[in-house]
Amino acid sequence: MQLIILAGAAVSLLGVAGLLYCVFRAWKARRSGQSDDAMRAELRRIVMLNTAALGVSALGLMLVVLGILLG
Repeated sequence: MQLIILAGAAVSLLGVAGLLYCVFRAWKARRSGQSDDAMRAELRRIVMLNTAALGVSALGLMLVVLGILLG
């Protein structure tokens, strides 16, 4: 069960890293001074990545909880 908890923590940290990447990418896009349409297109891509990173983080937390419940 320890392996499931460690794997879940690793997956969750990967998701958090993805969330931080999205924050920095959005911050960079905001400071770049793009046109409104280009900014919207970039933010759409960032939102897609953000949602995926949030899902990965949630799956990691599920693995941690599963490992705790089974342990």
